[in-house]
Amino acid sequence: MNNWSKKNFKENGLMQGDMVLWMIFLLLCFISIIMVYSASSNMTYSSGKYWAPVMRHGIFIALGIIVTWVIHMLPCKLFKLVSLATTLLSYILLFLALFAGKINGASRWIGIGSFTIQPSEIAKVGLVMTTAFIFSVFRDKNGVTSFGSKLAIGNIVATLMLIVTENLSTAGIIFIVMFLMAFYAQVSAKLLLWVSVPLAALAIGGYLTMTNIPQSTLDNWAKSDGPLHRVPTWVNRLKDGNELPEDPTKYDVTKNVQVTHAQIAIATGGVLGRGPGNSIERDFLPQAFSDFIYAIILEEGGIWLGGSVMFLYILLMYRAMRIAKKCKSLFPAYLIMGLALMLTVQAMINMAVAVGVFPVTGQPLPLISRGGTSTFINCAYLGMMLSVSRSARQIEENENTDGEIIEGENAKIETNVLKEKEASLA
Repeated sequence: MNNWSKKNFKENGLMQGDMVLWMIFLLLCFISIIMVYSASSNMTYSSGKYWAPVMRHGIFIALGIIVTWVIHMLPCKLFKLVSLATTLLSYILLFLALFAGKINGASRWIGIGSFTIQPSEIAKVGLVMTTAFIFSVFRDKNGVTSFGSKLAIGNIVATLMLIVTENLSTAGIIFIVMFLMAFYAQVSAKLLLWVSVPLAALAIGGYLTMTNIPQSTLDNWAKSDGPLHRVPTWVNRLKDGNELPEDPTKYDVTKNVQVTHAQIAIATGGVLGRGPGNSIERDFLPQAFSDFIYAIILEEGGIWLGGSVMFLYILLMYRAMRIAKKCKSLFPAYLIMGLALMLTVQAMINMAVAVGVFPVTGQPLPLISRGGTSTFINCAYLGMMLSVSRSARQIEENENTDGEIIEGENAKIETNVLKEKEASLA
């Protein structure tokens, strides 16, 4: 293989595509099962079933691996065909979620029997596929056309409008990823500026407004079911990091339980950590198995394990960039970049929240946190990325084979011409 190392790529067998992506995926799944088992102490204590949480999560991981394998065997061009259908489905589910029952104070899930579906996860993958499709089709020599850019922006805005009131953090992640995809696809810099400047001004104005809203007004909004009922939650999260007392002994550990116990877990983990299963803060930290699982990773595995997990996400992004460069058409290149960005950006935000440098967002750590819909969707991301790597390599192999055939034919022609000349001279 010319540009692709054989040890990093497999064309036949059960697992095909980029082997580094497979390695990253399986390592994250392995870490996930161990850490979810360790971080689920509250669930096991309340239910009395010590294996139930990790067995459920293990089943989801196993099914997710099957999803990854099935999808990675599909041709990449199929994702272009289903992109619009996925986006349409996400619109319907997001609209229904606005009228569904609330979980943790937000309408983010749709209940189907004993299972719940998070429409925003489906919206993310649908948006990445559709945006990649639009950017790859509506192009000219200068990049994405004006019509294509406006079409993509309209689709993005429509999706964000259905998400932002109930899940501001997810809307923010989607915007970041879409902006980076647009930059990668060479959308007009002027258009990106026209979009980003007003949004930045809106964000600053919103921050200043929310932090000065009277507490009585926030309390009334929190009790209502209107579109502003999530504003008090956002305000509290923005203020959490700004009200630290000068005297550490006067800090109220009961006021902001998540952030406080996450920082205690990180501080006591040190370099090597307490060891697997020896976490103490998992018994006090809400959502230790989900939103704040990275704090438990740092407590039990120390800086070396936390750094290794971060490195895996960075390596995933790097491999996606390498594969995108090998793609001969634009859609798979934009698709794999969008999927990798969605995973990496969310992972970095989750880690930033856990270590206390970002407001609490409620975003799980992709492929590691305990989840249902998010686990399957993240596994689907990896399946599509592996499919892109497999398709890109097959195309390159076919071109190399065609080139070898042509070179061989040319060599035969040259040999015959030389023989004819020798015969005429004789």
